[in-house]
Amino acid sequence: MRVLTVKLADLGDVLTATPALRALRIARPADHLAALVPPHSAAVLRGTDLVDDVITFPKALFDKPWNAVNLDALRQSMILLSELRDRRFDAIALFHHLTTRFGAAKYALLCAAAGAPTRAGLDNGRGIFLTHRVKDDGFGAMHEVQYAFAVAGLLGAQGEPGPLEVPISSEAMDWAAGKLPNGGELIALHPGSGDFSRARRWPIAAFTALARALQDRGARVVLVGGPEEVGLTRTVSANLPAPCIDLAGRTSVSQLAAVLARCRLLIANDGGVMHLATAVSTPVVALFGPSNHRAWGPWTAGRSYADVVRLELACSPCFYVGDGLGLREGCLPRPCLRELSPTLVLAAAQRALDCNG
Repeated sequence: MRVLTVKLADLGDVLTATPALRALRIARPADHLAALVPPHSAAVLRGTDLVDDVITFPKALFDKPWNAVNLDALRQSMILLSELRDRRFDAIALFHHLTTRFGAAKYALLCAAAGAPTRAGLDNGRGIFLTHRVKDDGFGAMHEVQYAFAVAGLLGAQGEPGPLEVPISSEAMDWAAGKLPNGGELIALHPGSGDFSRARRWPIAAFTALARALQDRGARVVLVGGPEEVGLTRTVSANLPAPCIDLAGRTSVSQLAAVLARCRLLIANDGGVMHLATAVSTPVVALFGPSNHRAWGPWTAGRSYADVVRLELACSPCFYVGDGLGLREGCLPRPCLRELSPTLVLAAAQRALDCNG
């Protein structure tokens, strides 16, 4: 049997699907499992035994309805749909909420083009094209890991979702060992959040104050992030009393995973780096504001430590709640993050270090 799993999403979201993929692999060891993901997320699956094949598609080309008149987007979409048809999949596991009418239509077209007779996914009332359905009770009713696992369960996956998984090559481990000093308390900070929503970012001045306090306590600060976040980490490092290790924009996914595995703690905004740390069992202090911690908080499966730090405001979370998008960039004042004090986060960091020796 040939099974296509679909998670056209960023790094952290693809990581949350790995427990479901592991359960499918265990349940269907003789089947051919393929995954459809964006190119920038493919590194999460390549080099693992979770799937036999990784198919990539730049999802941003078709994220908006008006891209339907973009000739390049149409051409690439037709190539993908033709490829899926040629591969003759028997089943599709769609790990996506059908949040908008356009999104539902897009995934219905994908499923129809693939021609798979079995189509499993989440249904909030828009999943008429699915043959096997998990009731979608909205964002945060279950963790995203649990939603994906429930869809995998329609195709035979059993048990409970395990930890997130990411491959780390021996070359990446050697690279990280060469970049990080031996000895000292390495604490990683991720002041970015990826490009999907910059509203998730704790103010950079607060991150700088936190980094300074950690250095005052003798920690070695390691700044991490993607190429688009280099400006953030440079701002932090330029305002510290002592040198730090700034690796933002300098790591592959595997190298970043290896770096995080050597750190005692990661303090990060909601984003893919947070999920990457839990995948390598590094303790995490995660900062949440407008985004939904019940849906995307750190998933440890009992294997490592994680603490979500957030303010209990009536308006938070304000995006991806219920069955709607909400405010993707939050409100303009963003009190949920602006009023989150470095003292509160530092106390959470100390608890994490105390609990993990």
